[in-house]
Amino acid sequence: MTSQGANKVMECYGVKSKEKVLIVVDTSTPPAIGKSLFEAAKNLGCEVIIMKMLPRTRHGEEIPLPVAEAMKNSDVVIAPTTFSLTHTQARINACKAGTRVASMPGITEQMMASGGMTADYNKINETAISLNKKLKNAEKIKVITDSGTDITFDLEGCQWHMDTGICHDSGCSSNLPAGELYIAPKDANGVFVVDGSMSGFGILDSPLEFKVKNRYVTDIKGNNAKKLSSILDKVGKKARNIAEFGIGLNPKAKLIGNVLEDEKVRGTVHIALGDNSTFGGDVIAGIHLDGIIREPELFLDGKRFIL
Repeated sequence: MTSQGANKVMECYGVKSKEKVLIVVDTSTPPAIGKSLFEAAKNLGCEVIIMKMLPRTRHGEEIPLPVAEAMKNSDVVIAPTTFSLTHTQARINACKAGTRVASMPGITEQMMASGGMTADYNKINETAISLNKKLKNAEKIKVITDSGTDITFDLEGCQWHMDTGICHDSGCSSNLPAGELYIAPKDANGVFVVDGSMSGFGILDSPLEFKVKNRYVTDIKGNNAKKLSSILDKVGKKARNIAEFGIGLNPKAKLIGNVLEDEKVRGTVHIALGDNSTFGGDVIAGIHLDGIIREPELFLDGKRFIL
């Protein structure tokens, strides 16, 4: 079941014979996933190594130094870990060294063979390039939903990033499943209601409402508000930073309760809290939590924008 997805990873990353491929797993990674990625790289004639570590406690938490050093000395890193390595300094430093990094946090055997992983990533790449051209000069984006979202992002001087799954260039990084356009906003004010899923909570039984002032969450309401606030408070004020606004682009992705795939669902947007230092932001927080919002209406510099 997982071999199909493993071969797709190699294709997306343009993995070639004799390249050094490092597969980073943890003790909670399904063994079949690490094995299938190892075999796929071995079959291409790569020098392939698996490193197993203890799971981190949250998305964006730094990894052990020996793993971070190995990442910098590899051509390709594939990380089907429990929590995301994307928003870590280890991932940044590996990419600076020229490593191509695939972050696949929480991926399951089923996800490897269905849903977002089965998408045509060349088409997603084309869609992202086209949409990026329309968005790149926008100074403000307003998001409204029937569930109560009414938030405005100041994007002046900020840069959009494309996560398309195609990662052939030295130093590039992507999720798999992939398919989103995202940005670290300069400022944000208003209210947003997460009515899809939330990092660490899965698909929500009831919505979470966030009040935002000057880019920081000042209040959270909902059944899971107390638990989420506790998680954020353990990290500190920076965990409440509005780190990211993103737009899902993957037509094959489904809302399944795993943010790795959920945030890529076409027709959704997501807002993340915490660290955005890995994609042009100014906050290093050691945590990054995404909330998915269904059926949004977008207004680009005051004009309704159709995705």
